[in-house]
Amino acid sequence: MAKTIRKDNLPLKPPCAIICGGETVVHITGKGKGGRNQELALAAAEGISGMDGILVAAVGSDGTDGPTDAAGGITDGSTKALLSSMGISIPAVLAENDSYHALAAADSLVLTGPTGTNVNDLYFLLCK
Repeated sequence: MAKTIRKDNLPLKPPCAIICGGETVVHITGKGKGGRNQELALAAAEGISGMDGILVAAVGSDGTDGPTDAAGGITDGSTKALLSSMGISIPAVLAENDSYHALAAADSLVLTGPTGTNVNDLYFLLCK
């Protein structure tokens, strides 16, 4: 979506924000730590790599994501390069379902604490 917005000004012209709600599904194949929002944010980092002015956030409205203390994650166009400089491969981390530790290394976890509500997961794409 970010690439289409940048290339074609569709469905919106930047600067813009796209806000979605719902809950994704994660198929557990590894033994790592994380949650569906952390996985979405980390996977997005791969797709928006090198894009300035693009940010993706995925958070649970209840303040928790999977069996972690994080509500989710936030990544931008520089996240993949930062992780790579630390020897962290996003595809390898996702295969191990260990998004929590990768996002923690990039200081990209969203930590809110319990909110006392559980309305939905929220996803944000910000395009400058």
